[in-house]
Amino acid sequence: MAEGLDICLTRAGPLLVAAELSVPPGQTLALVGPSGAGKSTILKAVAGLVPAQGRVAVDGLDWQAVPPWQRRVGLVLQGGGLFPHLDALANVMIAQGRPDRESALALLAAMQMEGDVVRRRPAQLSGGEQMRVALARALAREPQVLLLDEPFAAVDPPVRRALVALVGDVRRRSRAPMVIVTHDLAEAAGIADSCAFIVDGRIVEQGRAAAVLADPASRLNRWVQGERATASTM
Repeated sequence: MAEGLDICLTRAGPLLVAAELSVPPGQTLALVGPSGAGKSTILKAVAGLVPAQGRVAVDGLDWQAVPPWQRRVGLVLQGGGLFPHLDALANVMIAQGRPDRESALALLAAMQMEGDVVRRRPAQLSGGEQMRVALARALAREPQVLLLDEPFAAVDPPVRRALVALVGDVRRRSRAPMVIVTHDLAEAAGIADSCAFIVDGRIVEQGRAAAVLADPASRLNRWVQGERATASTM
């Protein structure tokens, strides 16, 4: 039986962290906090891209002894992280265990990418199209865990809304636990089942997304109000 994702880290890369998180299958955790707080570092530790002390377990299996290339992670980086020399279709196929053109085309179609556009390279795609390809590539891994690092940061609000809906579809298609890093509290509220607020590598508040984001006395909300006040003076 799938047990989801459990994270208990005391260091990740060069950053001291104090992160203890759990994400059941089919649910999404939003990691929220200031820049440099350690959000992306936690994702990289789960994927095995930075050395980490502690425990990362998926479905009860400790991944600390599993090399990065053997971890079934669907990772979506800021900007998509596509290979610039490959077209959209090849970017998806390269993530498959056994390259399957028809399966890759089906994944792209599910992300509303069909026709001649699948033969275009990333430089020929819009930011929203690049992110759709990145989501299809993440699913091509048949992931046990989905990790999204600010996937909507570089797209306009109308495109962002469409991508948020697609991310919901992605979660339903895979049933894998998902962790999404975002600075946007509306996104966190709309996508996530739970939310964790991280500062200086330390989880200072977590719980059900609706409760954490709605509590006016919480540290998270005080931080949000501070961010808004700063933005209003620029």
